Amino acid sequence: MTQPQPANTFKRELLSILPSLRAFAISLVGRHHDADDLVQDTIMKAWAKQEQFEMGTNMKAWLFTILRNELYSKLRKRGREVQDSEGILTENLAQHPAQYGALDMQDFQRALALLPDEQREAIVLVGASGFSYEEAAEISGCALGTIKSRVNRARQKLQEILQLSDEGEYGPDAVSAPLTSRAFIS
Repeated sequence: MTQPQPANTFKRELLSILPSLRAFAISLVGRHHDADDLVQDTIMKAWAKQEQFEMGTNMKAWLFTILRNELYSKLRKRGREVQDSEGILTENLAQHPAQYGALDMQDFQRALALLPDEQREAIVLVGASGFSYEEAAEISGCALGTIKSRVNRARQKLQEILQLSDEGEYGPDAVSAPLTSRAFIS
């Protein structure tokens, strides 16, 4: 049994992880309101089980694992998953972009939605959430080599879907790149 931790320390660390947790949930379910419900359920479970968490260990991985398990439990209960392989639901949520970056992001989101669930989960954990391969493998409940393979296949499939052969083909164009890089210089 672990030592009881001060509620403020646990709460502070939990709150700092919420944006990453929400982003992961959105990437898995695709709908903001469903993602928010999933994050809320995850936080409620984590709060109820906080005595089982050992401070000093990886809370982010612990929370991501709870979220992932909660999602799969909900999917099993429903017995079916809503597929959006053609991006119809995503298009209804998206606004028409005002600039090229928004268009690129829409293209990327559509491409990400076309990936198999395991590949999408792996690339989001490693590429977007900043987890190491080892942490992503632990969260996903698979071998290290499996997670590396899923990430590699996801990257290749994204390049294929987006028809990219060079990294300069995606993101700001030559005209807007200098403008966007100056915006972050203080």
